[in-house]
Amino acid sequence: MKNKNTLAIGGLGLALAMGLTTTASAQDFKPKAKGQFIVTSRVTSVAPDETGDIRTAAGADSGLDVKVGDDTIPSLGFTYFLTDNIAVEAILGTSRHEVRAVGGNTNVQVHSTWVLPPVIAAQYHFNPKGRVSPYVGAGVNGMIFYNSKDYNGFKVELDNGLGYALQGGVDIALKGNWSLNADVKKVWFSTDAKINNGALKSEVDLNPVVASVGLAYRF
Repeated sequence: MKNKNTLAIGGLGLALAMGLTTTASAQDFKPKAKGQFIVTSRVTSVAPDETGDIRTAAGADSGLDVKVGDDTIPSLGFTYFLTDNIAVEAILGTSRHEVRAVGGNTNVQVHSTWVLPPVIAAQYHFNPKGRVSPYVGAGVNGMIFYNSKDYNGFKVELDNGLGYALQGGVDIALKGNWSLNADVKKVWFSTDAKINNGALKSEVDLNPVVASVGLAYRF
C-alpha cells in the first residue's frame, strides 16, 4: 500500500509537470531570488518504513512485530531564500496512523495516533533563474504524538522526539508567481513504545518516506 501511494503521488507530479511545462513554455514567470518567500500547498503521502519487534519487560522476544499504516494528507511548506540558491523551508502537516501487532497468526490493531511531524530543512536550489529548478535539502524533524486511542485491551505509550531528514525535489515555474512542486523526503526517527504499563516494549524505527506534489506561490 505504501509503495502504491508513493508511486501514485510521484506519477501525478510527473504528469502535471509535463503538461503544465508545455502550456507555460511561452509565458513569463517569476524566478527564484534572494529574499523571496514561497508558500506551497501539497498533497502528501506519509509511508512509514517501520521496523520494531515487541519484547517482554525482561527482553524476551514475543514473536510479534510492530506494523504502522500509511496516510495521505494536505500539507503546507514555507520557504525563504537567504541567497538565490540557499533557502530554509518549514513543512507542516499532521497524519493519522494505525498501529498493529503482527506475527504468526496474530494481526491485531493495538493503537492509533495522530502525529505532528514538522520538518525544518536547509536547501540548495540549482538553476534558480530557470523554469525548472531542482533542489536538495537536509534538516531536522520532530515527532509529536497526540489524540491517541488504544484497542483490544492494549495500552500503548509512544515517546515524542527528534529525527533528521533528507530531501530532494523540483520546482517548475508556471505563469507569473505560480509554480508546480514535486518533493520527496526520507525521515529517520525512532520511538520507544511502552505497552500495558511496560509489560511489553518495542523500539520502533518509523523512518517514513514522505512524497508530495503541490502548487506554490512566490511572493
